[in-house]
Amino acid sequence: AERGTVVWHREHLRIADQPAVAAAADSDVLLPVFVFDPSFYAADGLACDARIDFLHDCLADLDAQYRAVADADAGLTLAHGDPIEVLGRFHDAGWDVVAAATPTGRYGRRRDRRARTECDVSFVDGDGLVRGVDRPRDGWQERVEGWLTDDHDTWDPDAVSIREVETDVTIDDVDAAYGVDPTKSKLPTGGTTAARRRLAAFVDRIRAYPGNISAPSDARGGTSGLSPYLKFGCLSVRQVYQYVVANTPECRGTDLFVSRLFWNKHYEQKLEDWPGWLDTAVNPAMEGFNADRRDEALIAAWKAGETGYPLVDASMRCLAATGWLNFRMRALCVSFYYHLLQQPWREGADWYHHHLVDSVASINYTQWQYQCGLVGKPTLRRYNPRKGVREQDPDGEFIREWVPELEPLPDEFLDRPERTPVHVQSECGVEIGETYPRPVVDYDAARAEFGERYAAVRPDAA
Repeated sequence: AERGTVVWHREHLRIADQPAVAAAADSDVLLPVFVFDPSFYAADGLACDARIDFLHDCLADLDAQYRAVADADAGLTLAHGDPIEVLGRFHDAGWDVVAAATPTGRYGRRRDRRARTECDVSFVDGDGLVRGVDRPRDGWQERVEGWLTDDHDTWDPDAVSIREVETDVTIDDVDAAYGVDPTKSKLPTGGTTAARRRLAAFVDRIRAYPGNISAPSDARGGTSGLSPYLKFGCLSVRQVYQYVVANTPECRGTDLFVSRLFWNKHYEQKLEDWPGWLDTAVNPAMEGFNADRRDEALIAAWKAGETGYPLVDASMRCLAATGWLNFRMRALCVSFYYHLLQQPWREGADWYHHHLVDSVASINYTQWQYQCGLVGKPTLRRYNPRKGVREQDPDGEFIREWVPELEPLPDEFLDRPERTPVHVQSECGVEIGETYPRPVVDYDAARAEFGERYAAVRPDAA
């Protein structure tokens, strides 16, 4: 009798260097499946339409990858519903089910636990993370380096028959059923094909990479743009690492980018070690800090980009409009939200996770905790939003793109519009308090107040 294995794709949306695909290819029959899970399409699913649309691009590309290697016209089987119920039907019919292991929390952790117990799903390691040991950080750097340089997980498409089950589920139907209609602009196309093109183009300009990281206008075209593709596993980190090492000169850009790939694995390992990163302050003395100060108006102003701090406002509008923000501006807006507005961290982190097309829970929530100062022996990473204008957007290119009401304002007033002389406001048609808001908090007073509050709990936290 033939032995068949279902590959349950969730992330890792590729067929090369994909551990679950390689494991399933040892069977006689390989059946790739993706289940559209209603939990991710609900109002509280924390996935904007742009990220869902990118996912759907990835699925269409994954289907094409399978069809390109299959003798018959067989691609990705699509289903809709509770994934455990869908997989259960395959399990009951005698199929083995495998999936690539991936760190997760909240709903994903509960889902995977059910998959193990109810459907006997085997989760295949192969992402370079350390699992099943008491001290996963012992020798971690060496283990990850070994994984990055190891041969890819390979399989022989001629040695296995790829099958597909006809269903009435299509990507277009799912789009229509859930009203997926992205309104964001400047969105990338998902899928392994697009990821390979983007990687090749980035390698050609990698020497300039170090100078294009911090300033938001430079970062849009100067960084790799690979983060959403790594989030959905269109390419593995190992594939990217080996391509970069093989095709770039020794230079600071290569070194810096490779360090970012290690950084990616480092934070994935953190969520693998402890799922609480998504919900609970690492340092228990910091749990609930700022919670009693929650102010709906301040949170709404931050989300809308109406705080009276131009670089913060430009960044938050860019985030909502495009699903992208470079790392330095993400950190600046976290610091502003937590240290100056003094608002509870989880709501801000969820806002990022909803809007960022590339948001990976393991990176988003750990970075929020680090930037807020909720970890270990507390250390403040405070950013000055006025200084940020002078250093990262001195000519106002980014601010004027996203805060067009400040377009006529002379450069020298962009860091503190509220200090623009009245006659200058009149001449350029920018009226602070009318066409652009006054600061929602006083920078110096808020900074001092937060510092006092933080200092009061710091001994316990330490």
